[in-house]
Amino acid sequence: MALIQDPTAILVYLLSIMGLIYFVKQQAWSEKIFKVVPPVIFVYFLPMISTTLGITPEASELYGWVKTYLLPAALVLLLLSADVKAISKLGPKALVTMLGGTVGIVLGGVVSLAIFGAWLPADAWQGMGALSGSWIGGSANMVAVGTSIGVRDELFGVMIIVDTVVGYGWMGVVIFLSAFQSRLDTWNKVTSSPVHELSEHLNRSENRQSVPLSFPSLIFMVVIGLGLGFLSLKAGEILPDLGKVVTSFGWTVILVSLLGLGLSFTPVSKLEKHGASHLGNFFLYLLLTTIGAKADLRAITEAPMFLAAGVVWIAIHATVLFFAGRAVKAPMFLIATSSQANIGGVVSAPIVASVYQKGMAPVGLLMGVLGNILGLYFGFLTAQLMEWVSRI
Repeated sequence: MALIQDPTAILVYLLSIMGLIYFVKQQAWSEKIFKVVPPVIFVYFLPMISTTLGITPEASELYGWVKTYLLPAALVLLLLSADVKAISKLGPKALVTMLGGTVGIVLGGVVSLAIFGAWLPADAWQGMGALSGSWIGGSANMVAVGTSIGVRDELFGVMIIVDTVVGYGWMGVVIFLSAFQSRLDTWNKVTSSPVHELSEHLNRSENRQSVPLSFPSLIFMVVIGLGLGFLSLKAGEILPDLGKVVTSFGWTVILVSLLGLGLSFTPVSKLEKHGASHLGNFFLYLLLTTIGAKADLRAITEAPMFLAAGVVWIAIHATVLFFAGRAVKAPMFLIATSSQANIGGVVSAPIVASVYQKGMAPVGLLMGVLGNILGLYFGFLTAQLMEWVSRI
């Protein structure tokens, strides 16, 4: 029997782990550690280790409650800041390269599963389907897609390993290629670049300056997130399941994403200035701790073959993206930023954008937001295609 059994005590323990991780992250001596290993890894694996050591239980009513009610709320809050109008003004080259990268992820996932499926577990399609959500926009999409299609918790942990090792390894390759962008642009016959025009437009239209959090704003964020999430949950229970991918909870995820995007066109989007996405990430990370607490550390032995599949997957993504960029004569800046906006989302896309062109972080941020929007829907599509492939 686990040392901690009471749901409230488990909640306090998991919150303490999150607090400790971010306390350590703020220390100067830990900077190099977190450059290599992102906080999300510790958020997931420390609770897993706690359960393995018998500190927390593998099952608790807390885990189900957090998944059911906090994930929809997190998605609503994270999508409030989606500046769709600004995204539409990125220009055709940026949009083509971004979509090219997304299509590359879809094709790469299906092909890699077809190649390695014989050496992977029967439910590999579910884990790789969840990973496709992360590789089209970030961790929030991974959790949303994975929860919707029922990925077992141990397999989810393996996918986080693949996401980190292969995803961040690819980021290193993308950054390395920045030294050759002039040569690549010449080879791609780039005649003009919309980069500086994009940055000037975003700097003029950007309206993301934070303001102090007020109590009424906090109440509004909680009510909007939990309220719309609850209503979407009940609506999802009414709608029919469409196969193994779009389940009742899948409908919930789709509904909250549409509501979040809809609210991004309204004055409600101003809540982002008060930290709506921070609250959404708090809900998301708490969910990750509960997923980790339910998992078995021994599942990591499944990782090697998934890592091989991940490398092939990324190679296909890169190939499709590069040829899409070459077709529209897009500069290497947009190709690289599009790739990272897919694979890493809003966290790392601005970093890569700044490496290629100083001061271009806003372009990377908006492309990362676009990836966040696309990830849910293309993640479901990829999961469905993989489910069909798994039957062959």
